[in-house]
Amino acid sequence: MRPTIAAFLSRRLQPAMRTCHMLQERMGELSVKLARASNLLRTRVDVEIERQNRDLLQSMNERTRMQLRLQQTVEGLSVAAIAYYVVSLLSYVFKAAHETGLMKMEPGVAAALSVPVALVAIFLIVRRIRRHHVD
Repeated sequence: MRPTIAAFLSRRLQPAMRTCHMLQERMGELSVKLARASNLLRTRVDVEIERQNRDLLQSMNERTRMQLRLQQTVEGLSVAAIAYYVVSLLSYVFKAAHETGLMKMEPGVAAALSVPVALVAIFLIVRRIRRHHVD
């Protein structure tokens, strides 16, 4: 009895077919492993980017705090400077009022007494302006 062509081809090509199926399975497994490794690498990169963003935000926050402190210091100094100029202007008014007889108090004493009033008034004005800008 002679084997048929189908049986002959089946017997001869069966090992090659098994090899192709085995390679197909290995490639599928390799693809899954590669996808898993790619996801792990992507996660690692994302974590590193998040760490860099956190560090950047912390440094920006620190710079903002320092700018705020500097601004508050400048505001305090400007209150002192404005109060100094206001008292200087008032001292001219007090001298003129004393020379014309409208005021009996010495101009220097009147200027000294106006310092706390000027400081408080300028401080309250600056605070009101600051609150207006914050709102």
